[in-house]
Amino acid sequence: MQHHWLRNLAAVAFVGLVLVGCSSTGKKAQTPGSLPADEQPSVTAPPSEGEISRSVDAEGNPINPQTGMPLGRIIYFGYDKAVLPPESLPLLELHAAFLRNNPDRRVLIEGNTDERGTREYNLALGERRSDAVRTFLVSTGVRRSQVDTVSYGEERPADAGHDEAAWAKNRRAVLVYQL
Repeated sequence: MQHHWLRNLAAVAFVGLVLVGCSSTGKKAQTPGSLPADEQPSVTAPPSEGEISRSVDAEGNPINPQTGMPLGRIIYFGYDKAVLPPESLPLLELHAAFLRNNPDRRVLIEGNTDERGTREYNLALGERRSDAVRTFLVSTGVRRSQVDTVSYGEERPADAGHDEAAWAKNRRAVLVYQL
C-alpha cells in the first residue's frame, strides 16, 4: 500500500514539473523563497502512515508529528498559475495522510487570487487552484467526499496591498478543516 501512494506522489510531481518546465510567459513567477520566513511552505519528508495521528490543535488543524506544530495550511501559486508548486507536495502529502487516517474529517480548500484580472477570471483561477489541491489529495487516496472546494477569487485578500509582495500572498489555496 505504501508503494502505491509513493508512485502516485511521484507521478503527480513529475507531471507538475513537466508543466512548470514547459510553461513560459516571460514573467518571473513569485518564488516561495521570496515570501516572509513565517509564510514559507513546510518542506519535510513524508512520514509513514503510522506517524500521522489524530492529533489536532484547538482549531481542529492536524499536527505535524515531526515538529509537534500545526501543519501549514497555505499553498502559494505563481502569477496566473494553478499548477501545484513542487515544494508544496510534501506538505500536501502530510495533509493527505491525515485525511486517509481520519475518514470522518473533512477539509474545505479555498482558492484565492490577487486583484489583477476580471472578477470572473479570478473566480475561475481560484477554482482551478482549489481543484489542483483536491486532485492531488484524491490521487493519494483521500476520499473525494472528504474534500470540498470554493473559489473566492480576489474577494478575500491576505494582504490588501497593491504591490508584488502583497499579490504573492494573495495567490493561494487555503486548507480549512471542518470540525
